[in-house]
Amino acid sequence: MIDFILSKYNYWIYIILMMIGFYAMIGKKNLIKKIIGMNIFQTAIILFYISIGCKKGGTLPILKHAHGQAEQVIQASAYINPLPHVLMLTAIVVMVATLGVALSIVIKIYRKYNTLEEDEILKALK
Repeated sequence: MIDFILSKYNYWIYIILMMIGFYAMIGKKNLIKKIIGMNIFQTAIILFYISIGCKKGGTLPILKHAHGQAEQVIQASAYINPLPHVLMLTAIVVMVATLGVALSIVIKIYRKYNTLEEDEILKALK
C-alpha cells in the first residue's frame, strides 16, 4: 500500500493543491483570497493533465524520413501524446484571462464598497 502511494506521489500533490484552492474559494471571505484559491485550483488541474500526457520511455511523435518507409508499421505506443499538452496551453491562456477579469471586477467592487470582505459587501447590498 505504501509503495502504491509513493509511486503516485505527483497525483497526491495535485490533489492537495486542488483541495487548498477549493478551500480558499469556499472557506475564505476575502475576494482576493478567493481569486488566489481559484488560481491554485486551476494550476493543479493543468499540472495533472500535463502529467498524464507523459510516458516513460516515450519519444516525440515526429517521423523522420517517413516517405521512403511506407511498409514500416508505426508503433503508436512508443510516442508521447501531445494533445493534453496542447490543450493545457489553451487552459493557461484561459486561466490568465480569468485572473485578469476577476481582478478587474474586484477593483470595481472595492471602489464601490471600500472593502473586499464578502460579508460586508452582502450587508451593503441589503
